[in-house]
Amino acid sequence: MTSALPAKKHKAKAARPVKDSIVITGARQNNLKNLSLTLPTGKLIVVTGVSGSGKSTLAFDTIYAEGQRRYVETFSAYARQFLDRMDKPAVDSVQGIPPAIAIDQSNPVRTSRSTVGTMTELNDYLKLAFARLATLHCPHCSRPVRKDTPHSIIKDLEAQLANEQRIHVCLPIRVPHNFAEEEIVQLLAQHGYTRIQNRQGDTVEVIQDRLRFTPENRERLGEAIEAALHHGNGRVLIYPMRNADEAAGEALRFSSHHHCPDCDVQFAEPEPAMFSFNSPIGACECCRGFGRIIGVDFGLVVPDETKTLAEGAVRPWQTPSFSECQVDLIKHAKKKKIPLDVPWTALKKSEREWVLEGEGSAKDGHWYGVRGFFNWLETKAYKMHIRVLLSKYRAYSECPECHGTRLKEESQWWRLHAGERHLNLHEVMTLSLEHCAEFFSELADAANKNKAGIDEATSLLLTEIRSRLNFLLDVGLAYLTLDRQSRTLSGGEVQRINLTTALGTSLVNTLFVLDEPSIGLHPRDMHRITEA
Repeated sequence: MTSALPAKKHKAKAARPVKDSIVITGARQNNLKNLSLTLPTGKLIVVTGVSGSGKSTLAFDTIYAEGQRRYVETFSAYARQFLDRMDKPAVDSVQGIPPAIAIDQSNPVRTSRSTVGTMTELNDYLKLAFARLATLHCPHCSRPVRKDTPHSIIKDLEAQLANEQRIHVCLPIRVPHNFAEEEIVQLLAQHGYTRIQNRQGDTVEVIQDRLRFTPENRERLGEAIEAALHHGNGRVLIYPMRNADEAAGEALRFSSHHHCPDCDVQFAEPEPAMFSFNSPIGACECCRGFGRIIGVDFGLVVPDETKTLAEGAVRPWQTPSFSECQVDLIKHAKKKKIPLDVPWTALKKSEREWVLEGEGSAKDGHWYGVRGFFNWLETKAYKMHIRVLLSKYRAYSECPECHGTRLKEESQWWRLHAGERHLNLHEVMTLSLEHCAEFFSELADAANKNKAGIDEATSLLLTEIRSRLNFLLDVGLAYLTLDRQSRTLSGGEVQRINLTTALGTSLVNTLFVLDEPSIGLHPRDMHRITEA
């Protein structure tokens, strides 16, 4: 480790180009007084000094500013207008400086959409991993839903059926609403399908083939299953026959699509956007991917629960502007036989719900409730004093549809399997980074054992995820979760996350300028960030 103190040197010595070095001549930025020095590249250099000696000016306003300015100047004039550029530093010359990246302590993030996962770009990798590796589980029967093939169907039959057992291979045909069943049966007969196995509702089950389940008939069975999948819109039914009375047993159902044959539910094909709360395809439609909604906080509406309805438990109606609502409450409560002289906490749950939720529309003469009152206020929100009033009784609460996951319900039906754990995306996001790294390590080990189920691109994807997680662990952030909001992080945590993001890109010949990277880090973990 090399230490560089801002000190004045002779121009003649500093001006000589030195191989593999950054040569600064005549730096006069801010409080630097004609500073010249040579910094070797490929080294970890620490700039130390008392407060006000010019450490940040040298590191950020001179070295980083010049490195960033030269790199940005390589872009076209059109591209440069979209980039933040620093002013040219007051310096005679800077030689041998590579493109620079600055990582400071400031936390400029204010949006709740930014999380640890988005900052580290792990969210982008996770949505690809789920689109490629996750298994769909039917929300109705919890059965894993997979795409069946003739080969996988025969393999399942070998485990469930006895040798020499007679089977019927059938394809289900749904009768369109504008056709009669007899018309469909006649049409099938014209194509050679004359035997009907069963009729259930608007579905006709047509026999594709009847045969014995033997090794000799394996090829014939495969052809029958393939034909049934083709003509049955990706679905096939296998009826095992009881030898005693030739009666059909319970059908074994298979599908070549993401379709649950037991529940007869079709599911969409997975795509990366389905697993992103920043995409309208995957974001919860109620909260739009924020995980929270803003609404009326009944705790603010009834702040003092020891008061009775007659004493003014409902606070917004105790003003002259809305005293009419208090009169309506007392009138309707007497009709409903709701006690007016009982404290709010002593009222029954159903009685409190009646006060808050109401029982109908005010236009029809029904009690509109506190919620109806605020819904009416929303229609008058163009008035400033109404908006001020609404803000007093509003608060953020967990989204009732996604329960804080930010994603649509169908995105949670897909799970990654690693060992005994089967986790959906939200469960992975709520793991600590330490446990998340363990989970993906198990997942990668399981994928390597089953090479047939993973391609080279997916293998590289898992490698990248594990690499970035290990970087985060190396800088002492094992306690964070991927769904932690960025705006709740300290400056040191943000700086270390940005450092791992930059290191994860595998950049070479790049100058990193760090502002006190050890801040917030325990002394025993200092060697971790030094190694990183």
